[in-house]
Amino acid sequence: MTKDSDLQVSPSRRPTRERIGLIVNGTNAAAAIKTIAAAETAGVQQIWMTNTPWFPDVLTTLAAAAIKTSIVRLGTAIIPTYPRHPVVLAQEVLALHDIAPGRLRLGIGPSHRAIVEDILGLPQTTPLVHLREYVKVLHSILRDGKVDHHGEFFNIVIEFPRTAQIPVLISTLGKKAFQLAGEIADGALSWMCPVPYLLRTGILLLRKAATANGRSNPPPLVAHVVVALSQDRDSVMVAGHKMFDMYAKLPFYVKMFADAGFPLTSDKKVTDDLVNNMIISGNEDTVATSLTKLLDAGLDELMVSLVPV
Repeated sequence: MTKDSDLQVSPSRRPTRERIGLIVNGTNAAAAIKTIAAAETAGVQQIWMTNTPWFPDVLTTLAAAAIKTSIVRLGTAIIPTYPRHPVVLAQEVLALHDIAPGRLRLGIGPSHRAIVEDILGLPQTTPLVHLREYVKVLHSILRDGKVDHHGEFFNIVIEFPRTAQIPVLISTLGKKAFQLAGEIADGALSWMCPVPYLLRTGILLLRKAATANGRSNPPPLVAHVVVALSQDRDSVMVAGHKMFDMYAKLPFYVKMFADAGFPLTSDKKVTDDLVNNMIISGNEDTVATSLTKLLDAGLDELMVSLVPV
């Protein structure tokens, strides 16, 4: 079980700038590295990158970016677990930790059947059970330097020459995922979740599970938020639908939207109300004020996606 004192400082005790991170597009690794370096120069203190199957490898990109930067924290949101054996992932993150000690935050998750099965051709059954076992193996390797594990998905016996205190965060979408994060993870990562759902459902479940498992300090939730630097709300809505409509095809998101109070339309599309709720828009001052209000409302950290308008 994760100890409260391990790896995390209470978000409320940290400056606001440390609690707001930027998601960098990884379509081109060289461009992403330049963006990350420029973001650090501009004062950004947390970078996040997704790991889309058809993009360059995110850990390779972050390792190269680590050499070009000095202090910015680097996070993955998320690396799918099914394509990577946990020992292989541990090797990769240990290499990055050697390059940039203390700067990596490892976000992992089971992804979705449309990716794991339909694209990669791997079977995906009981994803949260798989994720629980995966985290257990990773924690054993990173914290103890060894693992002797014989479970449903993995049979692993191995020792590493040293340990690394790398926080392991997990993706959270449905209610059971928030509970799992409260039990075992060093943090939770939401994606495309409306803020009311996070505040009224996700965080409460996470904290309740943490308390039930003897954790006096629950792991932080890093909430994904979408920002459009534009005051043309009609254009923002059009851009938002381009971004969100694809999620109407993924069953886990459809259920989460319904649980959050935003069921799909009769023609199986996301509603304007959902898009309007999800996107923060306006000039820089308006956006900055809105982000600060979200932190004040109870979100621990934010990772910001920029929507081109």
